[in-house]
Amino acid sequence: MDVTQPPLGMLAELTHRCPLHCPYCSNPLELVTRANELSTAQWISVFDQARELGVLQVHLSGGEPLARPDLPELVSHASELGCYVSLVTSGLGLTESRFADLVDRGLAHVQLSVQGADAERANLLAGTKAHDHKLTAARLVKAAGLPLSVNVVLHRANHDQLEGMIALAEQMEADRLELANTQFYGWALRNRDALLPTREQLAAAEPVVRAAIERLRGRMQVVYVLSDYYEPYPKPCMSGWGAQQLTVAPDGTVLPCPAATAITTLSLENVRERPLAEIWYDSESFNAYRGEDWMREPCRTCDRRSVDFGGCRCQAFQLTGDAAATDPVCERSPDRGLVDLILEAPSGASEFVMRGPR
Repeated sequence: MDVTQPPLGMLAELTHRCPLHCPYCSNPLELVTRANELSTAQWISVFDQARELGVLQVHLSGGEPLARPDLPELVSHASELGCYVSLVTSGLGLTESRFADLVDRGLAHVQLSVQGADAERANLLAGTKAHDHKLTAARLVKAAGLPLSVNVVLHRANHDQLEGMIALAEQMEADRLELANTQFYGWALRNRDALLPTREQLAAAEPVVRAAIERLRGRMQVVYVLSDYYEPYPKPCMSGWGAQQLTVAPDGTVLPCPAATAITTLSLENVRERPLAEIWYDSESFNAYRGEDWMREPCRTCDRRSVDFGGCRCQAFQLTGDAAATDPVCERSPDRGLVDLILEAPSGASEFVMRGPR
C-alpha cells in the first residue's frame, strides 16, 4: 500500500550565486550557472505545483536569494498561494527599502547566517566583509516584527567562539538559534580536514550549549546539531528520505534532500521535464530509500530503524560508495571503521580550499 504523504515544505534554491565564500557550504562543487537558472515564470509554475501537491512552507534560499531581481515577485506569488514564506539569507544586499517591500509582499520569516562572533573572524570565514551587514539585517527583521532565526555552522575554526556567537544571537534578538556542526558534503567535504572539530572542542561545547538552552528557555529556542562523526548513532536525516521535504535546485532538478547530488548513481529528475507531483510520488530517486524495504542488515532488523531511518544516504555514499549502506557513523555499521580512521588521523589541513566568485 502506498503510504507516501504530501510534502510539508519545499526548499527553493533560487540561485547558486552568493557574495560569501564559506568553506563549509554544502552546495555542490559543480554549481549551477546563472544562465541555467529557472526563469521567473518557471519558478512561479514550481510554486503552483508545490502548493497543489500540499506544500505549506516555502523556504527561499540559494546561494543568496537576494541575487535574484525577481525575488519580490516570487515572494508575492508564494504568499498569495497561502504558503508560509521564509527567506534564507546572508543579509548582504538587504536594504531597508528592499526588506520593507518583501514584508509588504508577504515575507513571514528570515533565517540569517552567522560565521563568527566578531567581525574579524566572521569576515575571514565568509571570505568577504559581511559581518556588519548581518547586524543591519537583524535590526531590520526585528524592527518589522518578523521572527528571526540565526544559523551558525560550527567547525574547528569557530568552535572557540561558541559563547560569543550565542551572545551575538541574543544581541540580534533572535527567536531561534541553530548551532549546527558541519555536515560534510560539497565544499565541506573538500575542506573536512580543516573543519572537523576536535573531541576537546566538542566536550567544551556541551556545557555551554546546555546552559544556554536553560537560560534562554522561553526567550530564544536553541538547537544544537551534533557532530555525528563522533556520535554512536546517525541523525534522523530529513525525518526520512523523501518523507516531508523536497528541494528544487536553481536549474529545476528536484532533490529528496539538499545534498542528494552527492549520490552520483542516483537518477535525478527535473521539473522542466516532469510535473512535481509525479516526481514526488513516482520517481526512482524519491522512492529509492523511502520506508524500510531498501534496508539491509543491520538496519533491517534494528530497533532504531524508525528512529534514524538508517542515517544519511549521502554520507553513506560518500564514505562507502553505496548509498544503501548503513550510515558508517552508526556504531552497528560494518563500515564504522572508516569514520574511526578519519577521527584517528593526524590533524590535517589548517587552511581552507576557497572557491572564487560565483
